[in-house]
Amino acid sequence: MKLFKALLPILFAAFNANAQNPAIQTGADRINVYLPLIKGRTVGIFANQTSVVGNTHLVDTLRKLGVDIKVIFGPEHGFRGTADAGEHVKDGNDAKTGLPVVSLYGANRKPSPEQLRGIDVVIFDIQDVGVRYYTYPSTMHLVIEACAENNKKCIVIDRPNPNGHLIDGPVLDTKFASFVGMNPIPVSHGLTMGELAKMINGEGWLKNGVKCNLTVIPCKNYNHNMVYALPVAPSPNLPNLQSIYLYPSICLFEPTEISVGRGTDSQFQVIGGPSSSYGSYTFTPVDKPGAQNPPNEGKLCYGLDLRKVDARKQGFTLRYLIDLYQKAPNKDKFFTSSSFFDKLAGTDLLRKMLIEGKTEAEMRQTWQADLTNYKKIRMKYLLYP
Repeated sequence: MKLFKALLPILFAAFNANAQNPAIQTGADRINVYLPLIKGRTVGIFANQTSVVGNTHLVDTLRKLGVDIKVIFGPEHGFRGTADAGEHVKDGNDAKTGLPVVSLYGANRKPSPEQLRGIDVVIFDIQDVGVRYYTYPSTMHLVIEACAENNKKCIVIDRPNPNGHLIDGPVLDTKFASFVGMNPIPVSHGLTMGELAKMINGEGWLKNGVKCNLTVIPCKNYNHNMVYALPVAPSPNLPNLQSIYLYPSICLFEPTEISVGRGTDSQFQVIGGPSSSYGSYTFTPVDKPGAQNPPNEGKLCYGLDLRKVDARKQGFTLRYLIDLYQKAPNKDKFFTSSSFFDKLAGTDLLRKMLIEGKTEAEMRQTWQADLTNYKKIRMKYLLYP
């Protein structure tokens, strides 16, 4: 009875947070399902600012319910989600709880045996956006792998994928595997983190084929075609649904001379470079929190305003990449890092075909067979229609 009374305000807050779509319950909202799995056990939590139950952070919620949390693991952008993209985050202590925070985007990207010592179970709870080159899936892969290697149970608390309707783009050739793409999945993979965790574990993609004692806490009343407005921005430069819908297509500009709007208030919704040939829309990136020293800082950029585009309906497209490459005044300087572009694309075919002047239809043809095969694998791990 005492536990039930403690749960009441938390469950009420969770219900209110989902008022935008009251049918959906995230895995985190379903406390009664996962609390019995961790009560009386020592816990490590991988989380960031999106790890909420209603309006309360999961860490604070579980501590209030008497869960013994020993350590917090944080991803790119940090536990509180304020660090720049690519910025190394140091270990420390959480100012609010005093708990030790171990960065998995700093000195190491995988929990070490020492960091897992004294922990019975690791909880992974983070909001993803369903795109291969977002780094949270790579961190999840390494967390699951570390749990498997050290005989720790891993619980993935699931959340809807705002791009769950979209399965498209080149499937990663493992020769180009990196932290922006570790597994042979397409750019937009159409899986929640829970489904992807099951795939990584089930397909033997963990190092040396190890298997993890994995439990997924699924969402309730969710399907992949639902529009899901995220209650908390997943990272500093994905501020809204429009940016999240455009992200699969325009993140490919990151290793080019084209700005994707970092250092503006329209991140991943405007694109442009320092030549008037790129378009009539203009913007100037400036140094700001979450975008320190942004590409083309202080330069007037010309390009396209994509804020009004029906990006959800449009899906993954190469039209912007092809258009701006063709308009580049000096194509030899368009790519600032060819190798990083290939890692994002998951292949070097895309860059080579772009240089050769191939059409989008011709480029798409190169990944159709792999995409068809991926969709068959995906069906084995679906938790939702």
